[in-house]
Amino acid sequence: MRVLFAGSPAIAVPSLQILNEMELGEKGIVLAGVLTNPDSMRGRHGQKEPTDVSVAASELDAVRKEKGLDPIPQLKPEKLDAGARAEAVALKADLLVSFAYGRFFGPRFMALFPLGGINIHPSLLPKYRGASPIPALILSGEKETGICVQRLAQQMDSGDILATDRFELCGRETTSSLSGTVSHRAASLLRELLPDFNARAASARPQEGEATCCGEIKKEAGIIDWNKSAVFIDAQIRAFTPWPLAFTRRDNDTLFILEAEPLKEAADPSAVLYETVSGGAAPGTVLGADKDRGILIQTGRGILAATKLQWQAKKALNWKAFCNGARNFAGSRLG
Repeated sequence: MRVLFAGSPAIAVPSLQILNEMELGEKGIVLAGVLTNPDSMRGRHGQKEPTDVSVAASELDAVRKEKGLDPIPQLKPEKLDAGARAEAVALKADLLVSFAYGRFFGPRFMALFPLGGINIHPSLLPKYRGASPIPALILSGEKETGICVQRLAQQMDSGDILATDRFELCGRETTSSLSGTVSHRAASLLRELLPDFNARAASARPQEGEATCCGEIKKEAGIIDWNKSAVFIDAQIRAFTPWPLAFTRRDNDTLFILEAEPLKEAADPSAVLYETVSGGAAPGTVLGADKDRGILIQTGRGILAATKLQWQAKKALNWKAFCNGARNFAGSRLG
C-alpha cells in the first residue's frame, strides 16, 4: 500500500517517522511522498523556512539512502489545484494519511486515492472538531482525552472512526506537553492500524454523541481577565502555552504569566516574603509572595500563584528572580 502523508507541524512528525520505519521494515507500506505547506516566514531572521514535517522528511532521506531507497518526494503547493493534483497523481498513492496538514481536501483531490483518506485528530470525536482541539479541551477542564483516526469526509472532522486511543489527563498539561504526548501515541495508533487497514476500514463506526467545534486561536485569546476564577486562568495559561501565551498589563508594560497554579488553601502567613495587600483586594491585585508557592494574585474567585513570568522582550524568570527585579510589584493592579 502506497501512502501519501499530509502534515505540517511538529505534532505530525512521529507519524511520518513511523510510516518510514514501516517501509524500511518491509511491512507492506510504501511512503510514496509527503504533502506539506510551503516554506514560510518563521522565527526572527526574516527568511523562509520549511515546515517541521518537511525538515523531518529531509532528515529521513539520509537513512533511506543507506537502505538503498529513494528520497521522499515532497509536495508543497500553494493550493490544492490542478497542478497539485497532477503532482499527487504521479506518486501513485493508494491512501492519503493526514495529520494537522491545515487545509481542506476537496472531492477532486480525494478522488486520486483508491482507498480514500484518513485523518488523525487529537480529541475524542465528535467533541472538539476543528483547528484547536488540544487548547479547547484544556480550557474546558477535561479529565480525559484521546486520539481518533477517522475517514476524511467533506464535513470537517465528521468521518467514521477507524481507531481510537483514550487516556486520562493529570490536570497539569499544557498544549505543548499534551501535543508531545499525542504525537507519539498517534504514531503508535497508526502503526497498529495500517497493516490491517482494509478490515479496520470495513468496520469503521459513525461518530456518536453531540458534536462540539473549536476554531483557530487568535492572539487576543491570551489576554487574562482577572475577573475570571483562578482555576480558569490557570487553564488559560496552560492552554495557550506555547502560543499565544497568557498575558496581562501593568501600566504600559506587557507581562506574560508562563506558569501558575490556583492556590488551594490560604497561604501560611509566616511564609510570606513581603507584606501582602489587605483583604478585599480587587481582581488583578498582586497580593504578595509566598516562599513555597510564588507570587499571589487575586482573581475573581480564588488566588493564583504565579511561578514563572516574563516581561515582553525580556527573558523568562522564575518568580524569585522576577521579584528581585520588579520593585513595588506587590500592591500593583494587573489588567
